[in-house]
This record gives sequence, C-alpha cells and structure tokens, in this order.
Amino acid sequence: MQKQDISLETIAPRPASEVMRLSRMGCFHQHRLSFMRVLLRRLKSQEWRFEAALFDIDKQGVGVAVYSAHGPKNTYSLVAFANDLAPEKRSDRVIATEWDATFTLFDGVPSTQDIARLRQNIPLQEAGRAQESELTISRANRSVRLWDHVVQRLATGQQPDATLVDQVGYLMRTTAVYGSGKFGAADRETLKERDECQGAFQIEMLTVFLIRAFALDLVEHMARAQGGQRAVVLDPSLRRKFGIGNSTGLGMAPFLINHPMLLNNWIAAKEEALARVRRVEWASQDAIDTFQELLPRALQNIKDWHSEHPLQVQKLAKLKPDIEQLIAYIPDFKFNTPAPWNQLFLWGQKNLGQDGQELLISLMMEPYGDLIDGLSSCMTADELTGFRIDGTMSIGRLKALCEMIYDWALEIDWAQKQPNSRAWYVSCEKLEPRLGERFDEDIAEFEQPLQPGRDAARLYKDLDSMPDTAQVAEFLMAHPEHRHSVRRCQLAARCDYAEIRDNTIDAEMLPIDLLRAKLSFFGATHFDPRSDRWVRINMFRMAPFPHELAQSDPDHWTYPPLSAAE
Repeated sequence: MQKQDISLETIAPRPASEVMRLSRMGCFHQHRLSFMRVLLRRLKSQEWRFEAALFDIDKQGVGVAVYSAHGPKNTYSLVAFANDLAPEKRSDRVIATEWDATFTLFDGVPSTQDIARLRQNIPLQEAGRAQESELTISRANRSVRLWDHVVQRLATGQQPDATLVDQVGYLMRTTAVYGSGKFGAADRETLKERDECQGAFQIEMLTVFLIRAFALDLVEHMARAQGGQRAVVLDPSLRRKFGIGNSTGLGMAPFLINHPMLLNNWIAAKEEALARVRRVEWASQDAIDTFQELLPRALQNIKDWHSEHPLQVQKLAKLKPDIEQLIAYIPDFKFNTPAPWNQLFLWGQKNLGQDGQELLISLMMEPYGDLIDGLSSCMTADELTGFRIDGTMSIGRLKALCEMIYDWALEIDWAQKQPNSRAWYVSCEKLEPRLGERFDEDIAEFEQPLQPGRDAARLYKDLDSMPDTAQVAEFLMAHPEHRHSVRRCQLAARCDYAEIRDNTIDAEMLPIDLLRAKLSFFGATHFDPRSDRWVRINMFRMAPFPHELAQSDPDHWTYPPLSAAE
C-alpha cells in the first residue's frame, strides 16, 4: 500500500446524494471490482483447468457439448444444447419458446444419465424443470448479421470482415442467465460457503465465460463441416474480439430497488476504492505508466462502441471528446505532486461530463489492484439482517431520517401528474416486471412497491399523526401500509448507498439508467440501448479464452489493444 499523508484521510467516499442519481448511475463503466474481472482474477490465481469434456455436435449444429472447469475443490460443467433454429423463430423476447442454444451450469461432471435428463428439460427453459445439481439456466441466440458470415468466410479459408466484427462484437447473445433457485435450480444458500462463489454473481459470470468458449468452438466446427480441408480457424487476435452479447430489459430494472443492501455494498465498495486511490500520496512510476498506457486504449474502446439509439449516440458524442481532452491534458499534468490522483479526479469533476468522470474513475483504479481488489469480498449481502424493523425507534428520529435520506422526495409535489406518470407492475403472462403509464392504462391496482421516494413522502406525511415521542411500533399498528418504507428508511440510515435518490415513476425516468448501473458492475461494455427500456451489451469481449487464461492478463483485456497504425 502506498504511504499516505494523514491529511489525506479527510478524502471520503463521494456522498450518496451525488452518486445515487439516475443520470450518474446511467454513466457507470466497468472497473476492477466488476464481477467478470473478479472471476478471471480468481480463475487465474487459483490455476483452474478447463476442458471440453464432450462435443457431440453434427454438421447442422445440433447436439450437446460439455465444458468443465476444474478448481482447487470443485468442478463445474457447462452443458450446452445446440439447436438448428429457423430464422423466423429467433426472438430475444422473454415469451420466446425456442432458442439457438440452451445451457445449464452443472455442479460437478454430468453422467450420461444426467445429460439425458437435462436434454429433456434444459431446452424447454421455463417449461422444463431443474434440480439442485443445476446452478444456472440460460439460453442464447445467434447474431443474425454475423454468424453466417463467419461460417462462410472460415469455410472458404478466409477470416471474417474485421469491420463487421467490430460493429457487432458477438456471435451469440444470451437472453437470460437465471440462477438462485429459478425453475428448481440450486438456491444460492447451497453455494455461499464455497470459496469460488464468494463475491457477487460469480456462478453466473462463469456460465457466460464458458458459453463464449462454446460459441466460438461451435462456429469453427460448423465452418469445418461446410468447408472441409479448406476451412480455417479464427485468427487468435480476431477471435478475442468476439464477446457474448446480452439483451436485458425491464425484468432486471427493479433488482436494484428490491435489493437495497446489496446495492449499497456494490456502490460502497467502488466508492471506497476510489477514495483509497485519491488518498495515495505519491504515484509510483509503474502506476503512472499503467494509467497512461490504458488511456488511449479506453479511447479506442469508445471508437469501437456502436449504437443507433439517439440517447447513446448523444452520450458517445460527448464521451469521445471528453476522453480526447483528458489525453491532451495528461502531458502537462504533474504526477510528481502530492495526491496526484485526487487532483486529477477534481480536474475531471470540473472539466468532464458524467460519463467521462466515471470512465476516469475506472481508469484511476486500474494501477491499484493491491489496494482495492480485496474489496470484492465485501460485495455480497445477508439481506435478512436488514429486514427487521426497529419498533422502538421514536417517531421524531424516523422523521429526521426521512428528511435526511428523502429530502429530494419531500420536495416533489406528488399531487401533479408528471411525478406519478409511471407504475411498475408484474405481467401475469410471464411474471416479469413491466412499466406502464398510470393515466393511460388500467394498472394502478396492480402496482408494485418500486417507487420508494413517493412512498417515503406518504410515510412522512402520516408520521404527523403521532407525537415525536411515540414509537415506530405503535405507528405501524395504525399504519401497516408503511412497513416497507420504514424498513427502507432504517436500512438506508445504516447503508449510505442503499437508496436511489431519484423518482422511479417520473414521466422522464429512463429505466436504461438502472440497467446500465447493474450491468456495469457485471463488467459489461458497449451498452447499446434499443429503447429506453432495454439494452444490448457485450460481455467478455477481448477477454482471454479458458485455454489462454494461464498465460494472459486477467484484467486489462477490458481496454482493447491499439492497432499498429496507432
């Protein structure tokens, strides 16, 4: 750890009032604590072994494959069922019933009998049933634009068009990666004591990492089946440019609202990491070199980032010149002064937009793995510990907490239409969250408690019905409808980042801000909104494949290498 000046200890994590605004959360970027990167560091440091234990796929691309990951204590196997899906049946919608491939992550190595059972259930997804040996359930579709192109090029002995590869970035995209007991699969409680499951979403990230390996092997297999001896495999440098796409919609958006303690722990770890870097008194030459090496690569990543959605086009149009401005500023920046990273952070706050500020923060964290990587162990949560309501708290104390945490919500005129325009509800058909227009649709009676600001304002108003000296227990006996708001308020008093400080039902609220915040912690790149309610992303793009990991950097793949011309 770097030597620190005592005065630097006054540098604290950023306040929730700044960080937990939707406009900023919608600008988060991947960083050292993102779950994909935590996974790959673990897999490499623990010297995991990988093998394709089974690859029984015919020339039409139909069959089964098993990819096993062997760790120090446990083995996990991706069981993949490949399908020859007609193009007209290919859909990313949750109501789809067929996919190009379906998957499960199996606890151990599946037997022939296990595979036969899984073959009857996993391709059905919701209509099938899993058991505790299945840890995740997933499905994916091929990229319409890229799959056939890659097969045809490789089959004739040619490499795919590099420009098209950059534009799309994946051969398959998942439309769901389910864990934690869905469809009968193992509950997270059964895995929480295992070392490789420590940290958030590690089993899900391992699933996607292995799906990527399968997708690339499958496309090369189909090229060989079509081209015979003429066929070639992908050039390794081009192969790495293929990640796994993902289509994520409103089903994921309420997660951050429904899991306030988990959200707090994610944000708190990242903000503590930033504060630690800002407190570094003197930057070593190695740290400076790492930052300066990654900075132009971050710009290259932006140039490779394509979207046709007006919101993202506008963001990219601001982000690119911001990072160019940062690059132009660095040669004159004095790294040999006290607390250089804090000075650079403050310059970014003054000169860059929110997207640029958040990317600068990610880059500043890169040289300091020894200082911050251990924080990944703090990013899980035992949410039961936050469920109990303190009934002995006084009404006066609860009102003071409301004024501190929900000051922004108490300033809103909730009698107006705009702040009440939306309503969250659950689709009866697929039991998936949806966001409707309150005054245009008959959905108010189905509303879910996903608007903490409005509910906190209602709680605050009703608190006036009792004296400040009364207890919360007495109040909730008279007003049980406020139990969820009291619980959230008491939790947010202990966990600074537990509550989003914005109105989640406002007419101008963008659900994609919620999606991007969560996906950035996964480690996603190249966010491509398809509307304000769903987004496509890329996962593990440029990452080493399982067979390359032992000889590769498990971290800086997130910033693409520069071409020779640059």
